[in-house]
Amino acid sequence: MPLTDIAVRQARPKDRVYTLTDGRGLGLCVKPGGGKSWHFRYYWVGKQKRIALGKYPEISLKEARGRCEAARTLVAQGIDPLKHRQQEILVKHLAADRLFQSVYDQWLAHRSLVLQPGRQSTLEQIQRIFRKDILPALAKRSIYEITQADLLQVLSRIEKREALTTAEKCRSWFRQLFRFAMVKVPGLDKNPARDLVVAAIPRPPVAHNPFLQIEDLPELLQALHSYRGTRAVQMGLHLLLLTGVRTGELRQATQDQFDLTQGLWTIPAVHVKQLQAKIRKEGLGPQDIPSYLVPLSTQAMAVVRQLWDAMRPAQRYLLPHRGDLRLPISESTLNQGLKTLGFDGLLTGHGIRATISTALNEFGYPSAWVAAQLSHATPQGDQDAYNHAEHIEQRRRMMQDWADRLDLLERGNVDAARAPARGVPAELLQWKEAGSASTNVVELDGGTTVTITISAGHAQNKAGVQACIPNPPTRASCLSESEQRSIYECPDNLPLSIFAALAQKSEEQILRDIHAGRLLALHLSDRGYRIPDWQLNPTQYLLTLVVLTHAEGADAWAVYRSLSTPTARLSGHSPLEIVTAGTILEVGGMVCGSLMGQE
Repeated sequence: MPLTDIAVRQARPKDRVYTLTDGRGLGLCVKPGGGKSWHFRYYWVGKQKRIALGKYPEISLKEARGRCEAARTLVAQGIDPLKHRQQEILVKHLAADRLFQSVYDQWLAHRSLVLQPGRQSTLEQIQRIFRKDILPALAKRSIYEITQADLLQVLSRIEKREALTTAEKCRSWFRQLFRFAMVKVPGLDKNPARDLVVAAIPRPPVAHNPFLQIEDLPELLQALHSYRGTRAVQMGLHLLLLTGVRTGELRQATQDQFDLTQGLWTIPAVHVKQLQAKIRKEGLGPQDIPSYLVPLSTQAMAVVRQLWDAMRPAQRYLLPHRGDLRLPISESTLNQGLKTLGFDGLLTGHGIRATISTALNEFGYPSAWVAAQLSHATPQGDQDAYNHAEHIEQRRRMMQDWADRLDLLERGNVDAARAPARGVPAELLQWKEAGSASTNVVELDGGTTVTITISAGHAQNKAGVQACIPNPPTRASCLSESEQRSIYECPDNLPLSIFAALAQKSEEQILRDIHAGRLLALHLSDRGYRIPDWQLNPTQYLLTLVVLTHAEGADAWAVYRSLSTPTARLSGHSPLEIVTAGTILEVGGMVCGSLMGQE
């Protein structure tokens, strides 16, 4: 007897699966859990088979009968309905817009909205690597049928040629592409790119770019002076040595970036590696990031003028490509020039930056100046790590000094070239270890220079200004254990490991600073050191250092409270809140006075 809508709706589950028949092979299967589904039974080559037609109530009785009749028609035509359905699914999966190539094209177009074009850009790398390593194997495959094993096979071929960095990038791109596909492609509910890293071949230790020590530079400079190759390579290597910019920034240099009246080279943010990462990470536009400013020595400006004079009408870049004046010099040309000079394996274009950094730090220049010149984050953890407008005039003097030293080195005068820098006001704390003593020279606002020396047994202030700061007596902590724990657990007091990471120092260096009296630290015997984070700020750190220097033996908890507690004398502010570079000694004297009980 045919089914009715009421009978279908009122069919109740039983202990076992049962079927209500409608006739002509159509039946409603009712499961113990209450689920109902339609199916069509038919005979094919002498065997009974069954094909699902959909679930009730999504598929009504009327729709189920229609699907049943369509299946019966296929049987009458000699077509197996089950095989017919499988073929339909296969055709759907093999549709052009479901192939890996099509999904890749859509994903690439989406990524192009945020990635910058250009040689060696991430966008160019994606296109080149997919074209070479991935599309030949996967382009014509349905996105639905690609498995984790397929992706591992592609990655294995890349790893076999020891291109482990490329394989790592491909794993990341696979994850991004399939996450995109799961949103864009209907019915794709699994990401085969998950957990590929589990089977990755471990990468060997990073091999840093080789660089030269100061005593090796005369040979390089003399070889460069007599270089017989193209002028662009000779001048380009000179500019790298005189400025410390990256090879990519030099290759993209155009005439309009230089202001020789001001002695400045302005490099747009989109050409600076670290700034490109900042733009992508924070979703900023190039106009939102300050350009990278590079002060030029007189020697560097002379090189730029020579390159200007040699420019031809079709030439766009300062260093042109040999085969096409509209393009910049190729990325490998400068390194090839170093090989020609006899420095293969001894120096690379990028290694020149390490050479300059090592030398300038050895001369005693503040690390903040060197970091700004080389477009690095400063070790003090500044909030604006890439403010390349900082220390322009100081860097100008530093780079002029460096250029003059290169002239000495080219003449073979190594001893004169490696002499310590003179008259360098260290705006950030530059410690120089000398036995058990540590000396720091600090220039305050107004030109006052203060030299602070800390040794194992005493602390002195030697300076153009003698600060009259009393030394408080040594005494036990005036805070109870509960008060100490409350201060210790303040979120502004960082565990030693975290403070070391933010200060970009090793934990051993931080411990040495604590034990030498250069850093205020709070200690609980059962929980180790906590370090106030205000010491990441140069001015507040110098105030703390002045107090530690003149309060030798004072309890760390009392020093902490004296520096951070608001007082009526300071209109409700703490010493840390009101201190400036010009008031460090005055405020320090006030804090030391309060440590002695003087308000």
